[in-house]
Amino acid sequence: MLTQTSESAIRELIYLAQHVGADPVSPRYIATKLGLSPTYTAKVTRLLVRANILRAHKGSLGGVNLNRTPAAITMLSIVEACQGQVVGEYCQGSCDPRLTCAFHRFSLELHQAIVDVLSRWTLADVLANPAPAAEIAKLTECKMLGRQQAERRPVDEAVQIAHEN
Repeated sequence: MLTQTSESAIRELIYLAQHVGADPVSPRYIATKLGLSPTYTAKVTRLLVRANILRAHKGSLGGVNLNRTPAAITMLSIVEACQGQVVGEYCQGSCDPRLTCAFHRFSLELHQAIVDVLSRWTLADVLANPAPAAEIAKLTECKMLGRQQAERRPVDEAVQIAHEN
């Protein structure tokens, strides 16, 4: 459901919230730290600036930083900055449930559930639940940790380490 752009945006925002104070950071530096393409990171950064999630600073010491507190940045605002409206509106006029088909009712319910979850989660919530311990992180290919940190190991070893913790 989330596009690569949304996932990259979330990773960028997590990085900025965790590692950066008031000083702006260049998108190229962020890309290097996250193992992402500098060109693609610049594109994602522009989307976040347009959505007023990041603030851009021009000049030789320019870059970006968060324009809001992590608690004020919802996952919905990030996803909509990157993907547009989450799920299209299926009813253009009034949607009287008695006058719609089951598909429309299903679609409206799905749309509302997605919007509710993305509205409820903030960047602060994600930051409050850090990545798993280093030994567990090596066993996963978690996109938020970055592929360069993930090492593949046999499943039995993963289970053993999980039970030890």
